[in-house]
Amino acid sequence: MKLNAIARSLLVGLFALSIATPILAQDRAAPMNFQGRYLVSVSDADMLSSAYVNGLLGPREGRDALSVIPLNGHVRDLQAYEVEASNSVASPPVVVTVTPDGRYAFVTETFTPRPDGPAETQTFADLSFGNRLQVFDLADPTQPTLVQDLAIAERPDSVSINADGSLLAVTFHPAGAGSETPIALIPFNNGQIGEPIYPTIPGFPLGERLIHAEWHPSQNVLALANETAGEISFVEVVGQELRAWGNVVQAAKAPYMVRFTPDGRYAIANALYWGADVEGRWTEAPRGSIVSIRLEAGTQADGSPRHALVSWAITGVSPEGIAISPDGRYIVTTNLERSYLPYDDERITWFSSLSLLTLDSETGQLRHVGDYPYDGILPADCR
Repeated sequence: MKLNAIARSLLVGLFALSIATPILAQDRAAPMNFQGRYLVSVSDADMLSSAYVNGLLGPREGRDALSVIPLNGHVRDLQAYEVEASNSVASPPVVVTVTPDGRYAFVTETFTPRPDGPAETQTFADLSFGNRLQVFDLADPTQPTLVQDLAIAERPDSVSINADGSLLAVTFHPAGAGSETPIALIPFNNGQIGEPIYPTIPGFPLGERLIHAEWHPSQNVLALANETAGEISFVEVVGQELRAWGNVVQAAKAPYMVRFTPDGRYAIANALYWGADVEGRWTEAPRGSIVSIRLEAGTQADGSPRHALVSWAITGVSPEGIAISPDGRYIVTTNLERSYLPYDDERITWFSSLSLLTLDSETGQLRHVGDYPYDGILPADCR
């Protein structure tokens, strides 16, 4: 991956978070017991991370790519295999997903590739809204292959696939199609995506940003993250319609994504505390947080499920990504800190960080274990 040129990478570990056995001190390259077949990532070659602050895209290095890293053999021998895949870092870190069987990957295009021209004069404003959903066959992970490229509504923000691999949910930014059609449901059968359906979301105010829609691990239920209002809501997918499923939960300021625990009992949402009322909008945001929401904690007067906010815990600054361990006991957030600022900006942090938290599966209580800085710029997500 072209780490000197891209703003960040998104990693998706198949079958949830890959867990490795501890590395012995006397052998730092000891074999790692990954519980997964390969890692999938997307990388954006169109902009430097500092373009968020000064608008300058910087030099172009290569092309946007989807990369696959098979997890067989010794760690020293791991290798990435790439195929061109238009994507943008200027999106939440949920623009790539993989079918439950690991056969296909989907990538949404939030912004198109930068136009040709002198790099020193190109700015973020030169990027145009994207409108593509691409399907890649991973049958041979050493030769990922584009098999379908579908035009959808403008500026998709996220993509997620349901538990049986038959239906995709894509959300759209309000500056693109999201002011009128914030979500699309797209069927997927026999390796092919069908025509998108743009259903109405009951109770969702048009013009607010539905930044992420995530499928429940066992039900045809979607969790919806409303960045504008700081809310998490739930809808049931019935045919081509969406029906409200229980109450809306007030989470925290500027949620960026929502994930379910593997058993489906809790929804975990992050909060970045970004906004027009924050100094620098995001460059000087305070430490972030995550919340746990217990699904079907009770029943409302009308018989619908009552979901309950259970717990809150602090994280590092700007926790864009959430990863949950396969047993649901551990949560990790990937935190931008202020690693993406221009090098001459005194506010820059020369590191990013991970926050480790525990989740009590019975009570839903979160506990912050610690923050762990590492050498990196603008990390996005891992799962």
